[in-house]
Amino acid sequence: MSHTTPESPTSTSEELLVQRLRDRDESAMTLFYDKYATALYGVILRIVKREEIAEDVLQESLVKIWNSFQSYDADKGRLFTWVLNVSRNLAIDKIRSRQYRVGSRTQPLEESAALRQAATPTFRPEHIGLQEMTNKLNPEQKQIIDLLYFGGFTQSEVAEELNLPLGTVKTRARAAIKVLAKLIR
Repeated sequence: MSHTTPESPTSTSEELLVQRLRDRDESAMTLFYDKYATALYGVILRIVKREEIAEDVLQESLVKIWNSFQSYDADKGRLFTWVLNVSRNLAIDKIRSRQYRVGSRTQPLEESAALRQAATPTFRPEHIGLQEMTNKLNPEQKQIIDLLYFGGFTQSEVAEELNLPLGTVKTRARAAIKVLAKLIR
């Protein structure tokens, strides 16, 4: 005589899914995706706030879940709780990463709310047209000037971001400023 509880169908299907994932059954990952991806994506999106990043983090989460599934312990909690923690932790790691912070700090000028804001009291008319002048620089110089003057980076941050020696960043910045000075005259 078997005793069934209202949770039996769910726990049985979850137990079966867990076993199939432990056995590295790739078709079980499709079932897993169908069952959990939407909820995981929603949690990730609430943390990272941008759809394209949420999609990337969801993909990273699925890969991590697949690769580390042997560490899941059903005695410590339900499968959904474990995968939710894996996904949430990856999302938090993403927003703490330098790449995310830099990317969110340096959105393209065209997308910036600054284009629609009134001029501040510190507005300097001599900067009008400077952005257009930077288009006449070579790509390496333009990239450095954009990060330094329009992105708010320090020279050290530019060097780290572009994976260049600090001396190279300084040299390119000086060369770009010389070119801009000639264009302004």
